[in-house]
Amino acid sequence: MQVRIQRVHPAASLPTYAHGPAEDAGLDLRAVEDAILEPGVPRLVPTGLTIELPPGFEGQVRPRSGLALKHSIGMPNAPGTIDPGYRGELRVILLNLGREPYTVRAGDRIAQLIVARYEQVDWLEGDLADSQRGPGGFGSSGR
Repeated sequence: MQVRIQRVHPAASLPTYAHGPAEDAGLDLRAVEDAILEPGVPRLVPTGLTIELPPGFEGQVRPRSGLALKHSIGMPNAPGTIDPGYRGELRVILLNLGREPYTVRAGDRIAQLIVARYEQVDWLEGDLADSQRGPGGFGSSGR
């Protein structure tokens, strides 16, 4: 699939698959500027990119497992959603869950982007079919 992309910052890097599209679902997004992540304070980190997703597709921005494991860096809104009509810069909300400040450097991989198909929904009001689970919610399937 081809997706239009534009660099809006001279240091922006196109998203890439670390091991190729046959092995990776997510494309790495990189920061275009340094950012200090203070513990417990969300920070918006720019990528310098804008994209044009076709109707019926969304971008899912997800945290990187290495940042989470090694540095306690996550995304409070994970996964973030990029709608097909959005044309603004892709920016990633990062949160330092550790105890010490963490510095993101320009060029660092900060998140993963997955492009996924979604279905449009037309609601049909009325009675619902019975199911084995029924109204059982949290914890209804046991431990």
